[in-house]
Formats: sequence, C-alpha cells, structure tokens
Amino acid sequence: MSLVAYLRKAARNNGWANDRLLRACAELDDEAFRATRTSFFPSLHETLNHNLSVDQYYLDALEQGGRGLAVFDTFRPLDAAALLIVQGETDRRLIAFCDALSEASLARQVETDRGDDGKVPERIDDLLAHLFQHQIHHRGQAHAMLAGTKVAPPQLDEYFLAFEAGRRASDLRALGIEGPEAIG
Repeated sequence: MSLVAYLRKAARNNGWANDRLLRACAELDDEAFRATRTSFFPSLHETLNHNLSVDQYYLDALEQGGRGLAVFDTFRPLDAAALLIVQGETDRRLIAFCDALSEASLARQVETDRGDDGKVPERIDDLLAHLFQHQIHHRGQAHAMLAGTKVAPPQLDEYFLAFEAGRRASDLRALGIEGPEAIG
C-alpha cells in the first residue's frame, strides 16, 4: 500500500472514530459532558474541543488558509451535539485534502504559525502523521473518561481489517465514507 493510500484510509478512520465517540458523548447530558474527570484535559468537553481546534489549526496550515494561530483566537468551545456536526465537517475537509494528495505532494512543505517561534515549514506527510497521532491520543483519553459515565464507550478500532467490515458498514454508509477496501 502506498503512503497516499494509507493517509486516505487514516483520514476516513479518523472521521469514523470521531463520529462514533461523539455520538456516544451526545447521549450524555451537558452536566456529565462537562464534568471534571481525570485526564490531561479535565473533561470530555475540553478534550474533544481541543481535538477540534487543533484539527482546524492544522487543516488551515495544510490548506494554506493563512489563519495560523488566529484559528485558536476565534474558536468557541461547543457542546456535544454541535461538536458532532462541526467535527464531522472538519473530518470531511481532511478526507478531501487526503484524497487530493499525490506521492509527490507528500514532501511539499507548508508553513505552520508557531507564534514567537515564527513560521515553521513542515512536510505534509509529517503534519498528517502528527495530526492523526494527536487525534488518537486524545480520543483515547476521552474514551477512558466516557467509561466513567452511564454511556458505554464505543469500539473505535474496527476500521482497517476485512474481518471487521460488517461492524463498521452501517456507520460508514451513514457518514458517506468508504471503507478501507475501497481505497486499495
């Protein structure tokens, strides 16, 4: 499998996993969603809004939108229902970005605004690897926090294997996302 194909699959896995986790969180009332819990960020609300804001920051860099750190200045934290919608829109942008990639474009550099450290050029493949790792890291924390609520945390690792195709099929159809077998 080429790196481009992998990144396309990873973008879809990311969108699917975010949707599953946020749908579970949307079953909580706002008090439970914002409740203080043990993790890097002290609540599901803060953790999942952090994920969204960082996604939007890196997407701006990848798409060369020019907003840089201003993405964080204008970001307003969302409740679980709104997060489900806006994270889904952001995930579709990321899928579209990855679908437009070629092997040659992976090494292209885009600027990331690092404030006092200035504009730092980063390779597209490295930014995407970091973005997916960041999402996985904080989704895992949110998943663990959700386990301390009345809502059972959803399975988030059933995207890549053919064995699990039946477990993800209805979710992917609802999202309009292809499974990994469609990408090659």
